[in-house]
Amino acid sequence: MKELYIKQKVLSLSGKFTVKNQQENDVYFVEGSFMQIPKTFSIMNTSRDEVALITKKMFSFLPKFFVEVNGREVLTIKKEWSFLKARYSIDAAGIEVHGNWWDMNFQVLEHGEVVGNVNKEWFTWGDSYKVQILKEEMETIIIALVIAIDCVKADEAASSSASV
Repeated sequence: MKELYIKQKVLSLSGKFTVKNQQENDVYFVEGSFMQIPKTFSIMNTSRDEVALITKKMFSFLPKFFVEVNGREVLTIKKEWSFLKARYSIDAAGIEVHGNWWDMNFQVLEHGEVVGNVNKEWFTWGDSYKVQILKEEMETIIIALVIAIDCVKADEAASSSASV
């Protein structure tokens, strides 16, 4: 089992942050586009090669986010029509999320087998998540999924505050 930690910097306009291992070494670099349409987040390895890309689809009736890993679309997160509370669904072939993913406490399953656990770290400055990788070949997909969910949450918070 491998543990990784995602800690976003509060007030980072460009959305730059790193994913670290238990020894606090950088494993992935994440850079968000600033003032660019469509909004994207690029996830790069230590060689600065892009291994995943998260893109918010523009000009759709309800928000939709696409996640590509190694140039292949692996999942989509989309808002569903709801009157009372924001509802989102995750569409991915063979990948499921069980638990409270809106509060960032969930398991990632591949074909019914648990391949990762995600838990929000409380009492930290900014959003911090502990990600346990149980199946090494799923690492990049799990990291991209966590960052995509965080993007969805930030987008929802921004649209809620704009409508007040």
